[in-house]
Amino acid sequence: MARTESTMLPLGTIAADFYLKDTNSNDTFTFQDLKGSKGTLVMFICNHCPFVHHVIQEVVMIANDYRVQGIGIIAISSNDIVKYPQDAPENMTEFAMENKIDFPYLYDESQETAKAYQAACTPDFYLFDNQDKLFYRGQLDDSRPGNGITLSGSDLRGAIDALIYNRSLKDPQKPSLGCGIKWK
Repeated sequence: MARTESTMLPLGTIAADFYLKDTNSNDTFTFQDLKGSKGTLVMFICNHCPFVHHVIQEVVMIANDYRVQGIGIIAISSNDIVKYPQDAPENMTEFAMENKIDFPYLYDESQETAKAYQAACTPDFYLFDNQDKLFYRGQLDDSRPGNGITLSGSDLRGAIDALIYNRSLKDPQKPSLGCGIKWK
């Protein structure tokens, strides 16, 4: 299990647009199609990463809690499916069903979207404000597989609350940690 930190894209960066297929609906979407009225959470995940498996239930709870408050939720998988066939689109659909992911789970076959966001690991979280400017990037919380810290989503939840309620964020924002993106 390789441990890779997120690159910490500069705050204020404008969200890169994309045109990607959703493995849940078979529809193709852009960032503009999926953004929320108050902000948008873009996360890079995959099916096989133990770090993603560790956090997926909390991620789904966060999506359910905040979509109704105007936050768009987008998950993207960018892994090379030749070397990692378990991350193929048909398996993404199955993973989404098993984990009750009912928000878009997009497949970035070209890996251009991951490169545009400077995604480095799974999971990697990016929260944009309603002007599509990066407000938060980093970890879900301090919990990691096997470290004994209870999963809470506190860092990401705190960032979303700050965005919705126009509060400042605590510094510093900590990078996410997970498996490296599987580049072609």
